[in-house]
Amino acid sequence: MRPRHRHLLFLVAGAGVLGYLVWGMLDLSPFGRYPGPYGDIVNAVAFSERHVLNVVTAVIFDYRGFDTLGEEFILFACVTGVSLLLRHEGDEQGDRCSPKPRRESSLEQAIAPHASEASRSCAALYCGLILVFGVYIVLTGHLSVGGGFQGGVILASAWLLVLVAFGSPALHRFARKYAVEWFESAGAGAYVLIGLASLLFGQNFLTNILPLGEPGQLLSSGTILLINCGVGIEVSSGFILLLCEFGKPLQHQKPVR
Repeated sequence: MRPRHRHLLFLVAGAGVLGYLVWGMLDLSPFGRYPGPYGDIVNAVAFSERHVLNVVTAVIFDYRGFDTLGEEFILFACVTGVSLLLRHEGDEQGDRCSPKPRRESSLEQAIAPHASEASRSCAALYCGLILVFGVYIVLTGHLSVGGGFQGGVILASAWLLVLVAFGSPALHRFARKYAVEWFESAGAGAYVLIGLASLLFGQNFLTNILPLGEPGQLLSSGTILLINCGVGIEVSSGFILLLCEFGKPLQHQKPVR
């Protein structure tokens, strides 16, 4: 297809999508007005039914747990697709495809391991603090603002700091690809296994079957806590894999000084 035809096809398709978006926005409720009773009902019953202080977490990982399972596997599929696109086959490591020396760009200068000792020391300290804070956000998603998605991104940012401060080789030493892939698969699979466990007890898929515990305590909310942990592991591992894949071209780079 010629570029002119592609542009014409894009304009026609874009106009159709824009029309549907405008049509949907015209039917929205006025700003600030809540049209339905769903939120009011959940706010009234979530604390007593699920022993959670964060109603949003109860909705995401319990009342709408099946929808969130699909959202998690969207991220899983995206990470898998990026890994496949950026993979390096064994026969592509010959001289024909080996990286050639070239001038350093500003991005390579930022990621290359040339940071000062003070910067590296601060980065090592902040990595530890970020990991502790990320684990806290994951574990207390049913008690306060947070959860597996937010905490997983925070945990992955520690490896991003390693990439910026110590370079791509250090990132690949601290993030073993096969181990990270295993954790990502285990985090995604844990969500499904929790749902299947409900079927073994004669309940619907993803029904909360564990003891709910005391409200306000860490070991409360039943399966919501376990799903939070599984999502946190999957999200953090997925983003770490993305960092490893995008940082891989810089691992063996030989810039010209």
